[in-house]
Amino acid sequence: MGKKECIAMLLAGGQGSRLGALTRSIAKPGVSFGGKFRIIDFSLSNCANSEIDTVGVLTQYRPYQLHNYIGSGAAWNLDARDGGISILPPYATESGGSWYAGTADAIYRNLDYIAAHNPEYVLILSGDHLYRMDYRKMLEDHIAHDADLTVSYLTVPWEEAHRFGILLTDENGYITEFAEKSPNPRSNQASMGVYIFSAHVLIEALVADAANPESEHDFGKNIIPMLLADGRRLLAHHFDGFWKDVGTIASFHETNMQLLGHEPEFDLYKPGWPIMSNSPTRPPHYVGPNGQVENAIVANGSMVLGTVKHSILSTDAYVAEDAEVIDSVLLPRARVEAGARVVRAIIGEDSVVQEGAVVGTGDATKDIAVVGNMVVIEGSR
Repeated sequence: MGKKECIAMLLAGGQGSRLGALTRSIAKPGVSFGGKFRIIDFSLSNCANSEIDTVGVLTQYRPYQLHNYIGSGAAWNLDARDGGISILPPYATESGGSWYAGTADAIYRNLDYIAAHNPEYVLILSGDHLYRMDYRKMLEDHIAHDADLTVSYLTVPWEEAHRFGILLTDENGYITEFAEKSPNPRSNQASMGVYIFSAHVLIEALVADAANPESEHDFGKNIIPMLLADGRRLLAHHFDGFWKDVGTIASFHETNMQLLGHEPEFDLYKPGWPIMSNSPTRPPHYVGPNGQVENAIVANGSMVLGTVKHSILSTDAYVAEDAEVIDSVLLPRARVEAGARVVRAIIGEDSVVQEGAVVGTGDATKDIAVVGNMVVIEGSR
């Protein structure tokens, strides 16, 4: 196996419990987004577009659908014989087996995968964030500054800073302090959870962390502070594009809605940096003679016989005659039957809103209504 300059380790095992019903049967990176995509598509596409052709995907929570979706990696041009995508779930050894104990533990338990490719650098990222990023620019920054670790960060509103790992930097851009989710943050420079390590530094840090019984085996809580304490060179790399962690129902709905309009905040149609997916090949969508579609994304295989306004219909969604879908997201194969009304809601995969039923409300002071996957909402007729 040839030596690689840089490989990626993509953490995709999170449950995403704050997404509630949407992640009861699938891990957060596998949740449908934007009509034809799944959340993990964005990180995988970033790797492919950045010419990083060797990606280990670390899975854990309800992995079957995610494994099936990723397949050989061909959908993202990540099926090279010398590299490509490898699925890395937890595994048993002669001393037993257990789930990954933290982000750092997940990488530690796959050091043999890293060693097999013998890279100079290792990119570590999450599979549940939405953004476009050229990792080559970050790698160039890392090499030019002779860094041991480079942390990508963005500037967030001060009122949100407590939700992130926060870093302080000197005049040369090196990190001087790092605090994970501090209640009293000292800056609003927030880590994106995207790291580039010099490989030998990563391996040494993970081995030391694994031997520490008091560690939580987490990059933000343990690895970064340990490297700072050891006097390692930690560089901050600023990112100023769109980035979102759709960690709640409200943010998931809001970010989907941000895809709409002539100049959306997150533009899926931007040329030169395609977001690839393994969505099924389906016929074009169909709008019937009485169908009305206004400011909406309607994916292939969908059928609209009723009214759809300011909404996203994922692959094979169905809206019957006299049905209304407004300010809502229908996930793959969701059905809204005749006379039903869906407003400010998310309808899960393979779910059915029966004839005459009402889901959600136009009252913006109320929470977004959510119907999980494979649920039937009974109608009133």
